[in-house]
Amino acid sequence: MDFLPKNRARIENMPVLPYAIEEAINRLRVNISFQGSNIRKIMIISTMPDEGKSFVSMQLWRQMAEADVKSVLVDLDLRKSVMIDKYRICQEDGGRILGTSFYLANDIFLEECVLRTGIGKGDILPNNDNLVNPSMLLEGDKLEDTLNALAENYRYVIIDAPPMNLVSDGERIGSLCDGAILVVRGGETPKKMVHNSMRQLERAGCPLLGIALSRVQGSGGGYYYKQYGKGYYGSNYGYYADGR
Repeated sequence: MDFLPKNRARIENMPVLPYAIEEAINRLRVNISFQGSNIRKIMIISTMPDEGKSFVSMQLWRQMAEADVKSVLVDLDLRKSVMIDKYRICQEDGGRILGTSFYLANDIFLEECVLRTGIGKGDILPNNDNLVNPSMLLEGDKLEDTLNALAENYRYVIIDAPPMNLVSDGERIGSLCDGAILVVRGGETPKKMVHNSMRQLERAGCPLLGIALSRVQGSGGGYYYKQYGKGYYGSNYGYYADGR
C-alpha cells in the first residue's frame, strides 16, 4: 500500500535560483543517483552553523521531486530549525503543522505529520517545535523505525541534520543513514574541523558520499576545490556556489 500523507502544505517562499547554482545542485543530484539503489537515506550535514546545509537539503529535495523521483525531506535539526519560517511552510487547511519532534514524542501515525506538497513527487516532514535537548528522541528506536519506514516508501529520504561540531545529534542521525553529504563553506571552515567531521561520520558508520562547497567565489573557490575536493577527499563531491 502506498504511503499517503493526510495533509497538504504550501511552500510559499521557494526562491528561483540563478542558473549557476541551479546547475550545481543538479550536478549534485545526478552524482547521488550514481551511488546505487542501496543509498536511500541521505543526511545533509555541516561542521558549523551557517554553512548552507539547510539550503542544500531543500534544493536537492526540490530537484529530485521535480524530476519525478519520489522523495521526502525530513527536518531533524530539532534544536534550531528555521525551515518553516524561512520557506514559509503552512498547512493548506490552516491546521497546525505537527512536525518531527512532535511525532517522535507522541503516539500518532506518521501519515498525520508528513505533508504532501505541490512540488513534483515531493513530501516534507518539517520540525515545528525546537527543543533544548532532543537527545532522548534521537536515541530512541522510533527514529530508526521512522527513517526505515520512509525509505520503504520513498526513493530518497533527505535529512537536514544539525552541525557536527556543536552537538552529538548528527553522529547519532548519521548512524541510521546510508550516507552523508558534508557542506563546507568555501574559504571559511578550517580544514582541521572538516577532518574532525569526517572522522565523526566514519565513527558513526556513515559513508561520506561527497562534499558540497558553499559560497565559493572567484579564485578562492578554485583553492577549495583543489585542497578539499581533490587533495583530501577524493573525487566524489558535489559543488554549488553562494547558497545563502
